[in-house]
Amino acid sequence: MMLAYLPYAVAAWVFLWGLYGIVTSKNLVHQVVCVAILQTSTYVLLLAIGYKVGGTAPVFADIPVGTSVVDPLVQALMLTDIVVEAAVMALLLSMVVKANELAGTVDPEELRFLMG
Repeated sequence: MMLAYLPYAVAAWVFLWGLYGIVTSKNLVHQVVCVAILQTSTYVLLLAIGYKVGGTAPVFADIPVGTSVVDPLVQALMLTDIVVEAAVMALLLSMVVKANELAGTVDPEELRFLMG
């Protein structure tokens, strides 16, 4: 019974560590990595939601009717999540590079002059 909640606890733990890193970091590159860690918690959460004991892959060829299969929607969401994370990481890292070119630093405290 307790193991049923373990993936959710791991997802929450990874999420909180990513959030802690974002809040406490003094380096934009480190903050981007922490965003990636925070995003990784959604993978664990989707795995926990989509896992089905005894379930097989949702390929309906050569399996008998009534066979337990996992939900293909969760797998599609995970693939979408991976693609979105890659795009967001590329965008954030390009913004860090641009900030470093403009200010010569990646410390968020020293970049306050960029605020409007």
